[in-house]
Parts: sequence; structure tokens; C-alpha cells
Amino acid sequence: MARSLRTAAAALAALGLLTACGSGGSAGDSAKKTVITFWDNNAGPARTPLYQHLIDEFEKAHPGIEVKYVGVTSSEVAEKYNTAIAAGSTPDVGGVTTALLASLTAQKALVPLDERLAGSPLNGKLSAAMLETSKAAAGGKGLYQLPSSGNQDVIWYRADKFEEAGIGVPKTWDELFAAAAKLTDRSKNQYGFTIRGGAGSGFQVLAEAYAYSGLTEVFDANGKSTVDDPKNVELIARIAAQYKQTTPEADVSNAYPQMLAQFQANQVMMVHHNLGSTKDVRSALGDKAAGMLLPAGPNGTATLANPVDGFGVFKNSKHQDAAWTFLEYLDSHGANSYWNENAGQIPANTEAYADDWYVKSGITKRAGDALNSGKLVQPPVYLPQYSKITKTEAEPNFQKVLLGRMSPADFAKSVADALTKAQADYRAKNG
Repeated sequence: MARSLRTAAAALAALGLLTACGSGGSAGDSAKKTVITFWDNNAGPARTPLYQHLIDEFEKAHPGIEVKYVGVTSSEVAEKYNTAIAAGSTPDVGGVTTALLASLTAQKALVPLDERLAGSPLNGKLSAAMLETSKAAAGGKGLYQLPSSGNQDVIWYRADKFEEAGIGVPKTWDELFAAAAKLTDRSKNQYGFTIRGGAGSGFQVLAEAYAYSGLTEVFDANGKSTVDDPKNVELIARIAAQYKQTTPEADVSNAYPQMLAQFQANQVMMVHHNLGSTKDVRSALGDKAAGMLLPAGPNGTATLANPVDGFGVFKNSKHQDAAWTFLEYLDSHGANSYWNENAGQIPANTEAYADDWYVKSGITKRAGDALNSGKLVQPPVYLPQYSKITKTEAEPNFQKVLLGRMSPADFAKSVADALTKAQADYRAKNG
């Protein structure tokens, strides 16, 4: 299919006009080819051109297979997958993050990939930590996502402002809070830190809490959540105490776009996000900004696993072999390295770890080393209630904490109790 037609298909999908995207042939020069449909789960100007390049290269190497690209935005993809599953019109292959995996496997929409990977040249060349996260996200029932990219939470900081103030890069939360206080000048609308109080705050504050407490499991041996551990509560209280002292007042409702805008506008000196900000930060600030891992607490540090991006093959596909061939290509050394270098993510293909760009990538490699350390704390994304607990319920409650209307201990207990109940329900149904 000509590039213009593929682009048109993506545009139609974005408008919601293209809903039946299952496998099948097409007219003209595609009649003798196996045509597979690929849904990008986070389409946009940064990612779509990367896939268009890779699809062109794949089709040159595999002239018998044609890939129809359909771009779907991250905010729409869950609904579109659910609609397609109900209508029996799923694509052959699609982008799937671990955050979506539980829903798709619960609907039995994906095929297991364990045997295909075992017999593939990729076997032994993919990050063991990412494969573990993929399997954990599916409830430990097998491999339903071929991981392609890893992400980790980091703190972006204004390296130029730190140097001007004579402040070293914080290695502990005590040092971070001290740096935030020193860099705050409210008369100049300048703040040392920023708190995510709006969308996405639930996961972020939990990542900070576990980094401080050093706890390595979200549940203890009896299935009780550790979210309300005293050390986690201590850090949540210390974060809340920063609000309006070293952070802007608007943080109570700010999400990632507003936080990054403040960072780029010299209003905040440190912002907690993840490697997904790499291109935006580098483009806006260049060498004025740098990244650091989340600081350690008194008992060391722990790293809450971020969602892993990857691909799944849909059960309704009539061309599962061709779909797997496409995935093998996307996760090959060259293609996976190209994708992650340009996206600012951690490659799943471990052969890419020796590539010059990765070795010299700074915070991306340090985050990758942390991800592959074998010490990740796995959030229970396999629980059907996980998103409801960490977003719908936790986010407004965390705003209450920032506003002094709820104690950090009560906030942590509400999250812990909900996770403990969800875990008990899951065990009762799944053993």
C-alpha cells in the first residue's frame, strides 16, 4: 500500500471512522500479499514517523507481507480495543502496554507468545526484567506481550541552576528537600520542586514512597498491601509538606503537561516524571537540564516498575505467523535500537545495550541499569480494580492530603485496604 493510503487510514482511525481493521487482503498490488493490520497504541508526531520508517524497512525485507498502520492515541486505545473485541474486528497485531494487558487477557483477546519466543532468534536477547514485568502484568499466566521498550521514573533537574547555587545532585530525599528549599524564591515565582497533584498523581506518589521506604513488595506474605507501611506514610507526609513551600500552589491540580511547562519556563527546578519526557526536556532546555534517579531513603531505595511497552498478537488474526514475523523484526537489534534511541526509551533487545548512543545516553542508561537490576517492585496491574484504586480513588484523595483535608496515614490506608481486598478477590478467583 502506498504511503499516502496508509496515512489516510491512520487519519480515518483517529477520527473514529475506521473501526473494522481486522486482517485480510486488499485490492490491486496487495492481492497476492499477506496483509496485516497494526495498531499503534500511542500515535502522534513523535512516534508515527518512526513506525512508518520501520514498516518501510520491514516490507523491503519481507515483500510478501504488507503492514497497514493505524494510529490510535493513548487516550483512546483502551476504548478502541474494547470496541474492536466486542465487534470481532481487532487488528492482527497491536501495541500493548502492561497497563492494558490485564484487560486484554481477561477478555481472552491475545494469544500466548511463550512458544513463539522460545523458538525465535530473539530468545535470550530480550531484557529478563521486562519479560518478568510482562508476565506479572498478565497475572503470571504466561507471555502475552512481547516487550519492546522500558521506562523508569526519573527526576529532571535544572543542572545550570544547581551549579549556580553550588548544589550537588541529591542522592537522598533529605538532600532533595534541602535543595528544593534553597532554590525556592517565591518573590520571583521560582520553586525548587513540583508535586503532581492532578492526573497520574497516584502512581507517582507511590513510586516516591517505595523509593524512600525501600520496600520490595506491594503485598506481604499474607496478601496485605504494604502501601500504608510507616515509612511510606512518612515520605507521603514529607512530600505533602512541600506543597506551597517549595512548589507552586497550582500543583494541586497539575498533571504532566503543566508540570513540564513550569519546568521549561524556569518556574520549577526539579520535576518528577519519567523517560517519556526525554525528547521534550532536551528540545526545550538542552544541556541546562539533566536527569537523576529517584533518591534513596534511610533504608536504601526501591524502584517501582513502570509500564513496559510492547506488542500483542490478537486471537482473531488470520495471519498470526505474519504478525509474529513483524514483531520479531520490531524487536530485532537494529529496529529496536532505532526505535528506542529516537523515542528516548530503554531497549528491550539487550544487544542494543552496547550501542554507542545507549552507552552515552546518561540518564537513559542509568534508568536501564536500574530496570535490569532485578530489584523492581511490581505494581499489581493484573488486578481488575488497579486503575480504579490508583486513579479514580487515589488521585482525588491525594489532593485532599495536599489541601490538609485528609491525613497522609488515612490516604495510604485507603489505598492499602483497597489493594488488599482486590488481591484477596483475585486470589479467590484465580488461586
